[in-house]
Amino acid sequence: MLSAKSVFQEILGNDESFRLLCSIAASGEAQGGWENGRIATLVPEGEQALVPKITRHGVDEDKHGRIFNALLRKRGLEPVPVPPETDYTMLLERRGIGLAHDRLRRDEPLSVRDIIVYLAHSRVTEQRAAEQMLLLRKHFADHPEVGKAVRMISHDEDDHLAYTHEELLRFAASGYGRLIQRTLRECALAEIRVHRDVSLAVMARMGRVLGWSGARRAVLAAGIRAVYLYERAAGWRRMVSLRMPERRNPLGGPATTAPEFA
Repeated sequence: MLSAKSVFQEILGNDESFRLLCSIAASGEAQGGWENGRIATLVPEGEQALVPKITRHGVDEDKHGRIFNALLRKRGLEPVPVPPETDYTMLLERRGIGLAHDRLRRDEPLSVRDIIVYLAHSRVTEQRAAEQMLLLRKHFADHPEVGKAVRMISHDEDDHLAYTHEELLRFAASGYGRLIQRTLRECALAEIRVHRDVSLAVMARMGRVLGWSGARRAVLAAGIRAVYLYERAAGWRRMVSLRMPERRNPLGGPATTAPEFA
């Protein structure tokens, strides 16, 4: 039976597909770590309370990248270059979502509007990350090879998502509600397109590595496109709603380490 679990099991069971998957994930997490690190150094004077939280976010992303690379090392594998069509972070930037890397490389303080753009971008992308990790946790939390990594990363992504809700609600209460909603909608509609394109590209690569039949590739591609159509019609709305998280100040403490993956 073709299911998310069976597809992931097949990917995990093959060294080449596993290497591609971990390489893509490690690259994206490392990029996120760099972005958050730069943003933390450029926070405007009036928002300095955000610095330790943004720093913590970046440290977590760096940790996730190291975890994926450690999973590769455990199999005696080396990372592979990330195909451009599977580079989620780069493709989002090309669509003008989030803060441009050229802006982050300049040593000029960000504005409050820039911080809201960053938080809205994070709110949308962390929704995706949290959902994907929840799916993996459902099926692979007890997996002997990747279970610990899945549980740890999933917990962090939940915290990151909660943090974006909390901070955006704070800014909304300060009079930025319309800017936040407009920015969230733009980010969500762009993200679902990029997610569709990246998913199709990744599945095409995996299909070639694993020797999937044309029929199987067609079924998976149809499923990805069906998800996109649902998200384009209504599913994107889950990415723009805001609610106060049950756990307040989720990034207020020190980052957890991953000694088992060091």
